Amino acid sequence: MLPTIPATLIPGDGIGPEIVDATLAALDALGAPFQWDRQVAGLEGVKLAGDPLPRAAIDSIRRTRLALKGPLETPSGGGYRSSNVRLREEFKLYANLRPARTLIPGGRYDNIDLVVVRENLEGLYIGHEHYIEIDDDPHAVAMATGINTRQGSRRILEFAFAHAVATGRKKVAIVHKANIMKALTGIFLETGLELYERKYKGQFVLETVIIDACAMKLVLNPWQFDTLVTTNLFGDILSDLVAGLVGGLGMTPGANIGADAAIFEAVHGSAPDIAGKGIANPTAILLASAMMLEHCKLPDLALRLRTALDETLNIDKARTGDLGGHTSTADFTRALVKRISNG
Repeated sequence: MLPTIPATLIPGDGIGPEIVDATLAALDALGAPFQWDRQVAGLEGVKLAGDPLPRAAIDSIRRTRLALKGPLETPSGGGYRSSNVRLREEFKLYANLRPARTLIPGGRYDNIDLVVVRENLEGLYIGHEHYIEIDDDPHAVAMATGINTRQGSRRILEFAFAHAVATGRKKVAIVHKANIMKALTGIFLETGLELYERKYKGQFVLETVIIDACAMKLVLNPWQFDTLVTTNLFGDILSDLVAGLVGGLGMTPGANIGADAAIFEAVHGSAPDIAGKGIANPTAILLASAMMLEHCKLPDLALRLRTALDETLNIDKARTGDLGGHTSTADFTRALVKRISNG
């Protein structure tokens, strides 16, 4: 028997509870030793606790230092601030890890195996914004402030470089816009080059690429890249672009990692339009749970889960509608659990 691992579980909004239930069934079949503390956040948090990030959820993660999270609904424009961003700030989850691997061959892009490492707490994405009123227009001027620090840059670059070495990656590309944003992203590029020369030279090939050129190259020839590390806003965009190469956000997991906590998640939306219809694809959060197993030093269980998922999709051909199939969430889960149990 493996020792139990306390972990916070946030099923989330929309299809979240359905795909989380599928993941729990798979983890139970594996014998994963998680001891779950269920909490709410997002729209469900507003409904039940009057807060999209209730204090009970924060306290739970502070205690367990580990969480698995379904998608949380965030209104566009007005409404409440993103619970995802608040969680990153609350627990200083500075590293966003987004692997993308081809699971179903034969698509427009095949044999994709990329990792995007995104800085999570700095840059333009953090939302330091305000309006300036002119005459009778309260929104006459919109302003945003982006801040990158040497310490923050070094921390995420160290994480990316160490991850590349630990996982046998051959190349790392620092993605920047230092030709125009010479200070804001120049400090990131400069710090990365210095860190490589001082500590990592020879352990992998380091490249540098400007963000717009990187986006073009990913579409033309994604196989030229291996690991990409970049600042917050650029990472947000590139990680979704890379997800598109392997079938979309429904096929890609995410991890937010800091010194004192780690949160694993499905990075897609809550899809309220299909909630309750039994057709949601749980692949992304299943892959996130595999990352969580690795984080907890259970790589054998992670491998069993990924292998069973590959076989379910490609041998059993159990695929939900977004993957061109007709399998319900429940039937997909049953097929996956059978694979795990027979593996």
